[in-house]
Amino acid sequence: MNKLYIGNVSEEASAEDLETIFEQWKIPHSGPFLVKTGYAFVDCPDEKNAMMAIDILSGKVELHGKLLEVEHSVPKRQRSCKLQIRNIPPHLQWEVLDGMLAQYGTVENCEQVNTDTDTAVVNVRYGAKDQARQAMEKLNGFLMEDFALKVSYIPDETAAAATPNLGGGKRGFVPRGPLRSGSPGLGARPKLQSDVPLRILVPTQFVGAIIGKEGATIRNVTKQTHSKIDIHRKENAGAAEKPITVHSTPEGCSNACRTIMEIMQKEALDTKFTEEIPLKILAHNNFVGRLIGKEGRNLKKIEVDTETKITISPLQDLTLYNPERTITVKGSIEACSRAEEEVMKKVRESYENDVAAMNLQSNLIPGLNLNALGLFPGGAPGMGPSMGHNAPPPGAQGGYSSFGSSYFGGEGPFWASVLSASSQPLSGQGQPESETVHLFIPALAVGAIIGKQGQHIKQLSRYAGASIKISADEVRVVDANQVAPPDGMDAKQRMVIIAGPPEAQFKAQGRIFGKLKEENFFGPKEEVKLEAHIKVPSFAAGRVIGKGGKTVNELQNLTSAEVVVPRDQTPDENDQVIVKITGHFYASQLAQRKIQEILSHVRRQQQPKPSPRGDGLARPSRK
Repeated sequence: MNKLYIGNVSEEASAEDLETIFEQWKIPHSGPFLVKTGYAFVDCPDEKNAMMAIDILSGKVELHGKLLEVEHSVPKRQRSCKLQIRNIPPHLQWEVLDGMLAQYGTVENCEQVNTDTDTAVVNVRYGAKDQARQAMEKLNGFLMEDFALKVSYIPDETAAAATPNLGGGKRGFVPRGPLRSGSPGLGARPKLQSDVPLRILVPTQFVGAIIGKEGATIRNVTKQTHSKIDIHRKENAGAAEKPITVHSTPEGCSNACRTIMEIMQKEALDTKFTEEIPLKILAHNNFVGRLIGKEGRNLKKIEVDTETKITISPLQDLTLYNPERTITVKGSIEACSRAEEEVMKKVRESYENDVAAMNLQSNLIPGLNLNALGLFPGGAPGMGPSMGHNAPPPGAQGGYSSFGSSYFGGEGPFWASVLSASSQPLSGQGQPESETVHLFIPALAVGAIIGKQGQHIKQLSRYAGASIKISADEVRVVDANQVAPPDGMDAKQRMVIIAGPPEAQFKAQGRIFGKLKEENFFGPKEEVKLEAHIKVPSFAAGRVIGKGGKTVNELQNLTSAEVVVPRDQTPDENDQVIVKITGHFYASQLAQRKIQEILSHVRRQQQPKPSPRGDGLARPSRK
């Protein structure tokens, strides 16, 4: 894999020009440049030098006004199922990468390549040639966190070995060298970024000591703990505390945390600072319920095991811009370090479980305007376009949150890579239409959804951009301005009425599913499955069911949700009937979107056709 293909070569370019560029960048080559019209070939002494040439030159160096494209030279007969993907963001997680690659087919093997570059490189083998070709076409140049992916074929040794060497032609590919130590064949799978970054708050007066003179201290910590450490000292001007984000393995995060605590303790002694300096960990609210555990058992066990005192900031401190809770740990440095390990272990487990759920279902949800979901960088976390003109208030912890404020706390790039291929605004050029969904929740959970003095449901309504009401009985309705529903309701379930466009439905319903899980209304290993009702015109019910139930059966197979159109329904005053959907969050969302697609198709068919004159106005017929 040492032969390089150099593309986008100017017609004016010569072998001497290319040789000069390689010499300028100190890239060895072991043979002459073979220059053709528009492209060229050259051999490198080994694979490391070939990779160096690709990383340094491809898409970065110009020759006669044209950016060179450098990649491995692979004969067509060896272009089989294997790809190399370069320029991967250094902190991307394996789960995110897996989800992206799986869109194009079955990934039989994916291993990381050791390089000297800041970005990551992986070799991928797909189950079929057409899958590899599709991945090559879709991913080459695809932007992830401002990194443009570079994808090229790598020689398939199996294909080459199967090709007979007739008449002294080119010999097949011979594997070079043993497996790399980081590959799956020699042990545990390497990670582009391990688990969840650690986020802590430190007193502002200690930030200078943590950074050190000309950054020497923080560089030393980074080097010793093999971590990437971001100190957000410019955030929240004038605040008493500053956030620090540590990217590393769990062990690296813990080592960095301990070292930072030791630096603060030393600085406190030197400056005669006598107050206790607790460890403050930031964690997304979506994970805190599982950290606390039923009746606080998980948190209590950590306190006992580590001999610390742990408190968590109240829900009332959460804002649209700050979805994180502060976990304050008091004790010795040794005790706080042990507590950090246990706390982050629980947080990472919750995150990984949620990522697994996303990988399973999220790539199946069509029809969502992802920018309106507010899951991406570029604005305050959780801020959709309807709120985009409002800047975060001074001191808001927006813009650096590692998780954003989606239901699962997933990172924007994950959603961008997994969902964007199938996501289009539902209503074409106009604003998406409002939808109404009736979601049924356990009656005992109503208080948790409403919150103290109605704060939670008000905040949820603002965050999602939806109208959210909880029915008290068949007639009376409780809205977000009331403190609690009237007493005397003995039903086991209550109906949450959510009105808003698709993105608002996704956010509101997702948060309700998450809240029920956090508040332990479902067991730790039990999926949250809720029943949702949507109303459809009675004349369209048959289209949802399909001939002989074909459509509804296909819906159930595709979505994993139970979809039922009850027979013998009497249409309501608006000539509508109910469709019942039961399943976990992603199954329910997918079923809702698919049914709305069917209804949109029916509505389009009923619209009057435009005038053949093309002026868009109907003209009276002449008699």
